[in-house]
Amino acid sequence: MKAETAKRIASEEFKSGISRVWIDTNSLDQVDEAASRSDIRDLINRHVIQLKQKKGNSNGRLKKRVVQRSKERRRGPGSIKGTKYARFPRKDRWMKTIRALRDELRTLKAENKIDSKTYRKFYVQVKGGSIKSRAQLRSHMKSSGHLGDEK
Repeated sequence: MKAETAKRIASEEFKSGISRVWIDTNSLDQVDEAASRSDIRDLINRHVIQLKQKKGNSNGRLKKRVVQRSKERRRGPGSIKGTKYARFPRKDRWMKTIRALRDELRTLKAENKIDSKTYRKFYVQVKGGSIKSRAQLRSHMKSSGHLGDEK
């Protein structure tokens, strides 16, 4: 039978598309002699007719891009999508700040550098947003005489 017909029958046997069927060009005479579906199956078993591997998308370019981004490349103004607060929301920024400050207060209280009254006073100030960083918190404490000359 013709090579095109053999390909069609083989694709049905493989349950795949015709484009994935490969016929060995050195054995085309055997394909021409094949007369039935069972002959085609026999050629498949003898690897005269084979199924090509599916084509996939390479991740090579993606991996290269990820490495570059890890080195802080490809992050210029042309690559920025989304507003400032879409990229780092106000709430996330607040949580990052407040957690750091509350951690600092807890640490100072645990080390007995401040008493619970001082802790509460500065806790409320921190919650109100009047203190922005650990350094500012320590500075406020030193200037109000609640913290000695540690660190």
